[in-house]
Amino acid sequence: MSRRRKLRLFLFAAAAAALAPVTALAQGAGLGAAGELVDPEVLRVCADPSNMPFTDESGEGFENKLAELVAEKTGRKSVAYTWFPMVMGFVRNTLRANRCDIIMGYAQGDELVQNTNAYYRSTYALVFKKDSGLAGVETIEDPKLAGKKIGVVAGTPPTANMAAIKLMRTAKIYPLMVDTRLMPSVAEIMIKDMLAGAIDAAIVWGPMAGYYAKNSRTDLVLVPLVKEKSGSRMIYRITMGVRPSDQEWKRTLNKVIRENQAAINQILLDYNVPLLDEHDQPITQ
Repeated sequence: MSRRRKLRLFLFAAAAAALAPVTALAQGAGLGAAGELVDPEVLRVCADPSNMPFTDESGEGFENKLAELVAEKTGRKSVAYTWFPMVMGFVRNTLRANRCDIIMGYAQGDELVQNTNAYYRSTYALVFKKDSGLAGVETIEDPKLAGKKIGVVAGTPPTANMAAIKLMRTAKIYPLMVDTRLMPSVAEIMIKDMLAGAIDAAIVWGPMAGYYAKNSRTDLVLVPLVKEKSGSRMIYRITMGVRPSDQEWKRTLNKVIRENQAAINQILLDYNVPLLDEHDQPITQ
């Protein structure tokens, strides 16, 4: 699998990926090209049932909240979910199978879906305990990280930067994707390992890093990696994903994003997602 494909899968699975399934669109606005009759009063969402902070079956994820916003703004009375873990085959078994009509979080540029306009930009982040001796670290290249055991997900951009300065020698590598029906998300496992002392720090996709840092009982420091001077980029745009045939639906969603960006930002900020503007400056309100 190519590095780019791995990245897309991770951002999707993290970001990426993860919501809760929505129930669908009217003919001509979502499934119109497929000629399938659907309920125009229900938003059908494709989502992972256990992938916080994105989605879960109890509706606690920020993509669950975003789905509710989209449903309201498109005149639908409810949201229905098609649940499937964020593993290989997710798109094929959900969106492409016409079982649902939107993936709430999807990295921009993946060929498996048609992307809406991006509704947020975020970045990978470094997380460590406040008393770890890493205060002041802002980049992966910082000498304070030399010899530290850093948790990182296989095949993601930070691994290239870490390899260039030989940090992979002491790193702990975590799998790109896990079946969340059987085990916790990778980010949750990494943070637990760090709190237990198994690793000194973790480099995690920003929305996950922010959520777990905010909800930890231990004081954690969150450092968005926006100052890297070389290597792979750490910042990515996240969109909603629809079928390539659903042009009108995409235009509808773009209008929802454009007219409700402030409300969308607030939902994300409530979950401590590191939001960035087009100049890589933090969005705080």
